[in-house]
Amino acid sequence: MEKPKAWIISVGNELLIGRTINTNAAWLGRKLTFLGFEVERIVTVPDNIEDIAEEVKRAVERAKIVITTGGLGPTYDDRTLEGVAKALSLELAVNDDALEMVRRFYNAKGLELTPHRVKMAMLPRGARPLKNPIGAAPGALLKVGGSMIISLPGVPSEMKAMFEAEVEPVLKEVAPRLEVVECTIRVHGVPESSLAPIIDKAHKASERVYIKSHPEGYETGNPIITIKALASAENKPKAIEEAMRSLKYIVDGARKLGASISEEGCS
Repeated sequence: MEKPKAWIISVGNELLIGRTINTNAAWLGRKLTFLGFEVERIVTVPDNIEDIAEEVKRAVERAKIVITTGGLGPTYDDRTLEGVAKALSLELAVNDDALEMVRRFYNAKGLELTPHRVKMAMLPRGARPLKNPIGAAPGALLKVGGSMIISLPGVPSEMKAMFEAEVEPVLKEVAPRLEVVECTIRVHGVPESSLAPIIDKAHKASERVYIKSHPEGYETGNPIITIKALASAENKPKAIEEAMRSLKYIVDGARKLGASISEEGCS
């Protein structure tokens, strides 16, 4: 079964200059993968409307799910939804439901609406606001053709809370009916270059299994290689069976080379 493709577009100069580590993309990538999507791209762009629009336009041509993070706040450089609107040739306007979300957030704190706060309620025409259970800025969900564009805040706690409450239930409705598991072993005492031919054959043996090796320490001396098998199937036991079949091939080959093996289980 071909998995629907997903793109993650991270917005923010602070990501590009190294001031902020992009933990959002890693978290979303894993979430989307275990929901059954194929994450095809993770792209980072500056706080620039043209750059955002360019990547969103590319994404909707190739992916079913496009998730942006960052750039939803009240300041001059929060331009994500402007970029989304430009990419899709849509008007950006105040959304009444989003405005009510923003109003309630600030009223609860005894603060009035200001133009900069109203700015957070401006969404591309046709978008549905997503409630932010922690912060002020709503997210947005927009369906265009065969794609779904989801814009989330950049603050990790807000992004995660919004994804799990508002986005994940929607994605489960369109995700393939697959269970995805990741099983891990550690190979001690054999260089990665020696394992490479074995890993290549194991990877090619099943279209449902993706195998990745992660060397730790040195290539020679006392090498330790962590090997992860990501597998998908109609149910979890079958997915585990697929993953472990590929790993067994690697284990058998590695032991012939004199390696010792430790298993870390499946998740």
